[in-house]
Amino acid sequence: MTERPYTDDDLRSAAALMHYALTTEPNPADADSVLSGHPAWVNVEVGSDEEDKLRESVVELVSGAADVSEWAINLGADGLEPCGVSFNASTDNGLVARIHFAFNPGTTDEERAAFMAHIATSSADVIR
Repeated sequence: MTERPYTDDDLRSAAALMHYALTTEPNPADADSVLSGHPAWVNVEVGSDEEDKLRESVVELVSGAADVSEWAINLGADGLEPCGVSFNASTDNGLVARIHFAFNPGTTDEERAAFMAHIATSSADVIR
């Protein structure tokens, strides 16, 4: 038998589940180990109430983060790289949508800028 018993979609789905499992359920020890070298964190007194509150706040932010596991796995599998730019669409009632961009590494800065400008212009006609 030369054919695989699973598809690329099966692999991506399993990878997304693994990514999710590795990025959820943080605990205070995780916050301590990750943030111990952060410049703002070192100014907080060890063992203080402020340290506890900051640690809890970090854990809360991670716990409440959107599950973008499938998106992240598909980006990598497709060879796309996040560009670090996002577009926010808002109305008087607040934020309606946020678009994050990822491009093929061969996409020029000019092409990226033109694409993002097109999205911004197009969405302005839809979201008011």
